[in-house]
Amino acid sequence: MKASDHENDIYDIVGIGFGPANLALAIAVAEYNEQHLQERPIRACFVERQQGFGWHRGMLLEGTTMQIAFPKDLATFRNPTSKFGFLPYLFDRERLVDFVNHQTFFPTRHEFHDYLEWAAEKVAADVRYGRTVQRVRAAHDEHGAGGHVIVETTDGLQIATRNVSFGAGLQQRIPEWATPSRRCFHNHQFLFRIAELPEPVHNRFVVLGAGQSAAEVVQYLHTNFPDAEVHSVFSRFGYSPADDSPYANRIFDPAAVDELHSAPDDERRKVIELHRSTNYSVVDLDLINELYKTEYQERVRGQRRLFMRRASDVVGIRELEDGIEVEVRSNLDGLTDALPCDAIVLATGFLPTPMSSIFGDLVDDTAGPVVVARDYRVATRTDVDAGIYLQGGTENSHGLTSSLLSNVAIRSGEIVRSIVERRECAGERDSDAQSFARA
Repeated sequence: MKASDHENDIYDIVGIGFGPANLALAIAVAEYNEQHLQERPIRACFVERQQGFGWHRGMLLEGTTMQIAFPKDLATFRNPTSKFGFLPYLFDRERLVDFVNHQTFFPTRHEFHDYLEWAAEKVAADVRYGRTVQRVRAAHDEHGAGGHVIVETTDGLQIATRNVSFGAGLQQRIPEWATPSRRCFHNHQFLFRIAELPEPVHNRFVVLGAGQSAAEVVQYLHTNFPDAEVHSVFSRFGYSPADDSPYANRIFDPAAVDELHSAPDDERRKVIELHRSTNYSVVDLDLINELYKTEYQERVRGQRRLFMRRASDVVGIRELEDGIEVEVRSNLDGLTDALPCDAIVLATGFLPTPMSSIFGDLVDDTAGPVVVARDYRVATRTDVDAGIYLQGGTENSHGLTSSLLSNVAIRSGEIVRSIVERRECAGERDSDAQSFARA
């Protein structure tokens, strides 16, 4: 479709990206419309560069489990009776009783990904797969007011919308010394890259990073390449356990968003920093114990394959004809080892996708964090009335749930409520908007 000044050609919201966050938004929109059959529905569509739904497929390692409990799905915290929750998914797959007998709150990543695919197929959402958003620009009417914006894709599609939900996800963080190649790659693409790797010659791998993903990759390589050494390189003295205790987990509660957003800036930063051990550069304690047991038993047998390169950094790499040489420096004694390897895996985390790359001067995030209201709406130019909502990238203002699944159900309901309330302010009343999003 082409952008038009006709009312019916302007969407209420367009989602950029169709990962779990905007999938949760699509569900919230669908349920709102079902509850308000006599009202004007919310018109929404989503633009996704992948050819179909997929979420971190490169890290769906066999046996790995989710780090959040299954009720923190796409809908349950907002609407416990939703047909899009994890329990209805299990019932539909005829595994509800079996899952209950399993006595766990934490499904495998494979199962949770299957749930997400199930929900994406089940919800009646208008998703434009295989298209990449190039930019979002203002669209002004004859009075000069920017009541809507135009979402443009690289293949020429133009969609007019009053609101945008930015859920483009995260970008992989690559160290300055690293040039991605078939032997040097981010863990985000691990399963794809490892499948394309030539037959190992050096029987040695390096994994850089100290978080959950790094430890899982270390375990995978050690298990699936039984003749290879695996060197885990991290700047800490050892893996740090994730704090998943009940009180610490309250930092992920929906109510914590209200508390943190309204708190003084200094106190909010302090609290977030104090509880970073719930999410960043930490590893599940059971996995730490498994790796330690493996390393210890190798010491007992005298056949070492697992090496923990603590308090160390990778300082350089050099491509070889049949592999890659990785320079590992110990920060304790300053000594450097040059290790001929078959591959180095960069489990080095992610960065928020820069908004300026798509929104240009509508939103400026080049000088630091943008100003984000409680309803996840970004401050825009004064001549732009359209709403731009963030599905992530709000840790500085809303807390640690920003890039996690923990709060996607509640956040999506709040975005729907905000859209309806803003529509009411424009003269279209909907008295039930307040009751939709549960806080």
